[in-house]
Amino acid sequence: MDDYRRIADRIAGDISGGRLRPGQRLPPQRAFARRHGIAASTAGRVYGELVRRGLVVGEVGRGTFVRATEVDAQPGRALTEVAGAVPVNLELNYPSAPGQSELLAPALAALLRPDALGEALRPAPAAGTAAAREAVAGLLGGGGLRADPERVLFTGNARQAIAATLASLVRPGGRVGVEPLTYPLVKEIAGRLGIVLVPLAVDEEGVVAESVVAAHRAAPLSALYLQPTLHNPTSLTLGAERRVRLVEVIHSLGIPVVEDRIWSFLHRGGEPPLAALAPGLVHLVDGLSKRVAPGLTVGFVVVPGERVEAVARAIRSGGWSAGSFALEAAVRWILDGTVGRLVDAKRGDAGRRQRVVAEELDGFAVRSDPAAYFAWWELPAPWRADTFTAAALARGIAVTPGTAFSVGASRTADAVRVGLASVPEGELGRALRVLARVARGGG
Repeated sequence: MDDYRRIADRIAGDISGGRLRPGQRLPPQRAFARRHGIAASTAGRVYGELVRRGLVVGEVGRGTFVRATEVDAQPGRALTEVAGAVPVNLELNYPSAPGQSELLAPALAALLRPDALGEALRPAPAAGTAAAREAVAGLLGGGGLRADPERVLFTGNARQAIAATLASLVRPGGRVGVEPLTYPLVKEIAGRLGIVLVPLAVDEEGVVAESVVAAHRAAPLSALYLQPTLHNPTSLTLGAERRVRLVEVIHSLGIPVVEDRIWSFLHRGGEPPLAALAPGLVHLVDGLSKRVAPGLTVGFVVVPGERVEAVARAIRSGGWSAGSFALEAAVRWILDGTVGRLVDAKRGDAGRRQRVVAEELDGFAVRSDPAAYFAWWELPAPWRADTFTAAALARGIAVTPGTAFSVGASRTADAVRVGLASVPEGELGRALRVLARVARGGG
């Protein structure tokens, strides 16, 4: 029966024609069924089809709402109201330090000599090279972590390292515990691998260890994926006591962990990585895309000793190996101090941008960390994340709605993530002033 699709087509036409606007609530499914003279089950299929097309979003306990779209958002309107201007993108989050290209160029120039280039163009195995393993082990050392070079594996970027590690740990249908707000690409990875993400309970200190126990008792968890340092999007960092308690639970249940440390280079705190507390269970994922640049980067994962070959096999089968040229460049950047200089510069830059946030969004409920390159903004009533995102894009500013990070059917706070890294500092301040006026209802 295609009747439900024809009804969905009519509702889609109402949305595209402006008769149903972003943020407008659709009637409850039973009321919709009565209005259209169809069965409740058919109404459920209509709503499901609209969700599949990305036209509406359902929120448990609140209902089904028309989503914001780029058409609704009129992207031609920019901060200066100049038609056709490129939006200010506060979704992307790739930090760049002043003089970054000049710092990176010498290592690349050395690789362009014919003798060096020949080696750099050879295929790279998952284990990389001895020099690369030593360099990365040194880069990741500190905070109680002593990375064994023989346990370091390489991928094209950190996302691929996450995918390969999860693929090596979890079979299709397996359950992975995550924070209820998690990295959106992990949701995509889970969907492609057939993995079920299970939201864990969190409080003001982070993941509640007892919620891991409860989730595992409900149905065994195959692994955990966690961001204990500068969690994206909330910027929360687990304290030392919470880390110890979490590791106690992990050990007692024998659950392997994927620890995402991609933003941890910005954090100056002394909290040890989970991998330092439970090296036999934790797979530590990191990379150079944020430290250095996204265009020529390397991901790496430090794995428990007995799992090296399993993760390496997943890297090979997924085609996720690092390129030799990028690997050689990374070694040179690490050893000559370029990565360290970029880290110092980006720490200072992030701090300055957080001060801009504090000034321009003063009085709003903004959660962040002075070291982070993003902020989690809980919107004032009556804004919903989806409608605020549309209103922001109508003014040429792209932000990420909180629903992009949410896992499961639980209600997500009406919030947006504001990425701070990818636009000039002055432009960031102007954009935040516009967003503040929108949030206050001033347009």
